[in-house]
Amino acid sequence: MNLDFATLPEDTAALRDIIVFLADSHTDLEKKHQASEAKIASLQEYIRLLQNEIFGRRTEKHISPERDPQQLYLFDEPEVLEPEKADTITVPAHTRKKTGRKPLPKDLPRVDVIHDIDESEKVCACGCELSRIGEEVTEKLDIIPAKIQVIRHIRPKYACKNCEGVESDGPTVKIAPAPVQFISKGIATPGLVAQILVAKFEDACPFYRQEKIFARLGVDIPRSSMCGWAIKAAEQCQPIMELLHQKILSGPLINIDETPVQVMQEPGRKNTTKSYMWVFRGGPPDKPVLLYQYHPTRSGQVPGEFLKDYQGYIQTDAYSGYDALGRRPGIFHAGCWAHARRKFVEVVKAGSGGKKGNAEAALEYIRRLYAIEKTARKDGLSPDQIVELRQEKSKPILGEFRIWLTGLFSQTPPKGLLGKAVNYTLKNWPLLTRYLENGHVPMDNNAAENAIRPFVVGRKNWLFSGHPTGAWASSSLYSLIETAKACGLKPYDYLRYLFDSIPFAKTEAGFENLLPQNLTPAQIENFTSRCA
Repeated sequence: MNLDFATLPEDTAALRDIIVFLADSHTDLEKKHQASEAKIASLQEYIRLLQNEIFGRRTEKHISPERDPQQLYLFDEPEVLEPEKADTITVPAHTRKKTGRKPLPKDLPRVDVIHDIDESEKVCACGCELSRIGEEVTEKLDIIPAKIQVIRHIRPKYACKNCEGVESDGPTVKIAPAPVQFISKGIATPGLVAQILVAKFEDACPFYRQEKIFARLGVDIPRSSMCGWAIKAAEQCQPIMELLHQKILSGPLINIDETPVQVMQEPGRKNTTKSYMWVFRGGPPDKPVLLYQYHPTRSGQVPGEFLKDYQGYIQTDAYSGYDALGRRPGIFHAGCWAHARRKFVEVVKAGSGGKKGNAEAALEYIRRLYAIEKTARKDGLSPDQIVELRQEKSKPILGEFRIWLTGLFSQTPPKGLLGKAVNYTLKNWPLLTRYLENGHVPMDNNAAENAIRPFVVGRKNWLFSGHPTGAWASSSLYSLIETAKACGLKPYDYLRYLFDSIPFAKTEAGFENLLPQNLTPAQIENFTSRCA
């Protein structure tokens, strides 16, 4: 409204309307200004968080606010300290780490090289022969490059030179049957296939790099051959995968997580479309199973079909695709405190004034809860004892924490980092406190996140799968390797044993004997030593 003071109306009612209009306009402008200020503050938070992600420390470890995050004061000169305090500083008793390199493994073969003095120097000045009183041993680590050998399977042929076989109804030429091979019609042995698969799925070395490595050793193995062997190996091991699926459903808890993967040549989809690698970790707590599954979708139907008639606890992040699982009869859905904690850590990293102080307070609550879990592990408590400890100590802290969060929720802008952290925690509170009920359920889903990490590291190297069949084979081979590691077996040794033995397994009991849970490192080592 444009006001001309020379033409202002003299009517009181009209003047009142003008004043009300101006007051409303001012109120609207004030609201818009406040909204803009809140948006600017929120964007500044995200900018600080992004800068921290790019240039700052990646760790989520807690640094006390009383300490300099960079710990520069460690290098301060003594005179920087206040004089009256410098004379009263005491150093508490502590233990020091033993310095020096670790001893070399005792199971490595030793080659002794004797460095002795000349025979003429072994005579004393008095004329007596010197006696050996000891020795000094220095160990140096040597390495022999990979040795490639060719195994020749020779089958003598026999025939009768007298009658040339006409007197017999059997074959004219007799020869021993061909040995059973893990992969027929090819040059690959179980040892070669195991080495190639461990190099890719454990050491994240793509097939094209291995092709170059073999070329340096004088052997031509195309990456296409390696891909084919990987698929055939996965096909041979499907009975093992089915048994592992049964094992994982028999445990008290299943941890679930998923991560994107790019797969080429998927029917009806563009090459840039996201697919997903799912990981399920469960089974017997002392001999866990890790199963990976490739799927083109992130739909909740994937874990729903995997769990089938499972009864027990599952633990996931707060992705909505898992919500339907918690509504199934007999399934108890637990949340992840690591995800809740991470959101408060982001507030601290963004470093936004009072919000940072509130985030530190929230992290202190969570720290106290984790300290109780650490005590339980240190004392080796049973699941029932863990539940008692949690009910006694963790539950009161959680109650206090929830009251504090509820009060903070009404005072915090919902679109800011702190508001989102508080809202996430309160929204998922029933899932986050479910761990109180069962001693097998940890506070977080780190078991599944750690299980998915080897795949993520490999993905940074090989970038994508060239075909859905290759992605499917990768999921099976990751499952075998990671389950073997979880059961205390060396990946190469286990795969070598499995690939050598699986052609002779004909019954379910035979396949059962090949599961990582049913093998010991001693059994595997005895086998590999015979193959060497």
